[in-house]
Amino acid sequence: MRRLAIALTSGFCLLGSPARADDDCARRITVTGRAQATQAPDFATVVIGVEAKASNAAAALDASSQAVGGVVALAGRLGVPTGDVGTAAVVLEPATRTVTRPDGTRQEQPDGYRATNRVSVQLADLGRLGDLLRQALDTGANRIDAITFGLKDPLAVENRLRVEATRDARSQAQALAEAAGAKIGGLCQLTVGHGQLPDAAQAFRFSAGSRFDAKRVPIEAGLIASQAEATASFAVEP
Repeated sequence: MRRLAIALTSGFCLLGSPARADDDCARRITVTGRAQATQAPDFATVVIGVEAKASNAAAALDASSQAVGGVVALAGRLGVPTGDVGTAAVVLEPATRTVTRPDGTRQEQPDGYRATNRVSVQLADLGRLGDLLRQALDTGANRIDAITFGLKDPLAVENRLRVEATRDARSQAQALAEAAGAKIGGLCQLTVGHGQLPDAAQAFRFSAGSRFDAKRVPIEAGLIASQAEATASFAVEP
């Protein structure tokens, strides 16, 4: 099973009062607590595109736009809200081809225009993702550029793990202090990380003639692995 990762990068820092830092925290113990969890993603975001080539710019753009319109209509039929479908990119550029001259040298020559139109679809019903990918080909799509999975409320997961990581830090500090014949006092400093790395993605590229035996593309969403770290310093008492 493929796993996606959310790691913790930016942070929150809590300092004790200056008096505590100067006096009670003269002797301190610093530990790093950790917490982690895995869960299934709540939604997927897929970028579907059409690349079309024609002798003139208007024809290339019209062809790609018409096919992408079919993808948008397909998303609607699969129950995707209008607000979860949006244009990701529209690119129109001159196309060239390589020709070999009589003397054996190669040269790039104009060869019409190439238009690429991409649309982003956020799908909450992951059971329909394979249908969306496969049926998009029937509408004229020939690019599936990325699939990412995410959580609707990642902050709730991060908050829970930050608390668990802080508790783990205190538990470690207590155990180490007891092993050294001492005990921990008040908190001197606390730094807790939070954030998210880019989601892992799958990229696909289909040619216009691609065919599948089934009417859906098999997709395994995997699990999203979240983790938190809390670095804490506690005063040490005899």
